[in-house]
Amino acid sequence: MTGKRILYLMLGWLSLITGIIGIFLPLLPTTPLVLLAAWCFSKSSDRFHAWLLNHKFFGPIVKDWQSSDGIPKRSRNRAIIFMWAGMAISITLVWRFWATMGLIFIGICVSIYLLRMPLRTESLPSNSVEDKEENL
Repeated sequence: MTGKRILYLMLGWLSLITGIIGIFLPLLPTTPLVLLAAWCFSKSSDRFHAWLLNHKFFGPIVKDWQSSDGIPKRSRNRAIIFMWAGMAISITLVWRFWATMGLIFIGICVSIYLLRMPLRTESLPSNSVEDKEENL
């Protein structure tokens, strides 16, 4: 194993573990760290990359990101709302000028990025109200 692969592997596991901790700590972002882990694993270990893609909780995040279909509008909107809510809490608790400016700048950049992402069209379930009305 080359030094570069070992570095990617270690960074992948560090990102994944930090992302898991981020599930419980509101200031650590889970999704970007899981995506970083997937990228690192894709460069270092096919086994761990496949494991992450097939993981019950993290697999859908990585698959949505890697597909060119876009993200669901509902997920995008939730991400923006929760991100700004978390930053508002952080700004209120810390209240340092430069930290506040940094969080606002990061929030604006991430929001613009998310708003520019393609949206995936989601089909209605087959047992929707419209289908039931058509069958009557």
